[in-house]
Amino acid sequence: MIRVVAIDGPAASGKSSTAGLVAKALGWAHLDSGALYRALTLAALDNLGEGRREKDAWPAQRILALAEDLPVRLVLVDDVFRPEVAGVDVGEEIRSDRVTRHVSAVAAIPEVRTWVNARQRDAAAGHSPGVVVDGRDSGPVVCPDAPLKIFLTATPDERARRRLSQRGRAVGAEEVRRESQALAARDEADATRPVAPLKPAADAVLLDSTALTLEEQVSQVVELARRRLPG
Repeated sequence: MIRVVAIDGPAASGKSSTAGLVAKALGWAHLDSGALYRALTLAALDNLGEGRREKDAWPAQRILALAEDLPVRLVLVDDVFRPEVAGVDVGEEIRSDRVTRHVSAVAAIPEVRTWVNARQRDAAAGHSPGVVVDGRDSGPVVCPDAPLKIFLTATPDERARRRLSQRGRAVGAEEVRRESQALAARDEADATRPVAPLKPAADAVLLDSTALTLEEQVSQVVELARRRLPG
């Protein structure tokens, strides 16, 4: 049995924060499934030209050739799978607005998804102590054989408050309302996209964290993991 916990959920549901803390509590590794897509996007922007973003300008074969040649890969460092491009840790650079604007288009390319999923499965299968994988299709697609799949969610209003609170300033009701509407629209787009639509795996445990603290939701996932994957 592979020792994998897969955590899925919509934007701003706390997947990555929860997965990182669950992995630490279990003594496992953490794999952010979005990191490799972002690293590929960064590689394309740097090597194929930021001004050439049209679909025909970035065909799948060119992106994947870059991925192999540079290479773009995941490297386990201190129990976290970190993205590297040409041997350089790009964990911070992939979070830039520049990458964020274009990662969805890259991630929507079927051949890219196949390449990324294969590398993530290899990473998870190759770390015997256990891996916590988070993303938007970790359970249904990346790790369908994971013994524990979690679908983590919260209301759009709560997710909006959490996201805005990270900015370190007072947030008004109108700002929360606008962010909540944006998240609800993104939920709809993610759930209806033709490639890997956002949805819980059939055997996922649904965890609504609207009324939970981060510590409480981490505790619940850790308890479930220890029950499903003892030892």
